[in-house]
Amino acid sequence: MHIAAEAIVCAVLTHGEHGAVARLLTPRDGLQPGYVRGGRSRRLRPVLLAGNVVAAEFRARTDAQLAALTVELVHSRAALHGEPLAAAAIDWVTALTAATLPEAQPYPALHSALEGVLGAIEAAPAARGWAAALVRYELLLLAELGFGLDLSSCVATGAIDDLAYVSPKSGAAVSRGAGLPHAARLLRLPACLVEGGAAEWADVFDGLRITGHFLGRDLLTERRAAILPARERLIERLKRLL
Repeated sequence: MHIAAEAIVCAVLTHGEHGAVARLLTPRDGLQPGYVRGGRSRRLRPVLLAGNVVAAEFRARTDAQLAALTVELVHSRAALHGEPLAAAAIDWVTALTAATLPEAQPYPALHSALEGVLGAIEAAPAARGWAAALVRYELLLLAELGFGLDLSSCVATGAIDDLAYVSPKSGAAVSRGAGLPHAARLLRLPACLVEGGAAEWADVFDGLRITGHFLGRDLLTERRAAILPARERLIERLKRLL
């Protein structure tokens, strides 16, 4: 097995005294793990940071063997790890990717979207500039893994206008008229997730409630639930902005 590609660093675990096992998201070969000799060294630790883009080369004798991985830095986001809110966002979105994607399965749309979210975190002067992109990334990840929400029409009436809620059971949209009598049991659907455009803070938090519900129910179960505190820390930091 030989893969050479630019890839996004999503997770790094120490391995032995000096090495590390890194999981990188590649454009064509999906999430790939590899052993980096000297991955804990002073030279490589700044390279193997979540969110960085690296030129990666994986080599293994068989597909079942953990590949030997060499990396060279292409684009560093190390400075963002010194900013608590940006660091929390990067930690969460990369941990979510590493924990949920099956290895060696191509997800080119998710790779592009993850790079877009990381780029928005890097470029936006304020968190509201990237928070909605994070919600959309979580929605896309759910869809790519077979747990997509149906926000195209009302599950009760078939109406396509004035969609205001999401059913926490079916993941389908509900119109305002049909959902109002049951509003306490439904999730509020922000218009920006249906129509696009800018999002207010209330929209961001409504969107995070929706994605958080389905991520916790369908994907982040058992051992994968261990990463949920990272999401909670991010949301608490976002709330402090208000």
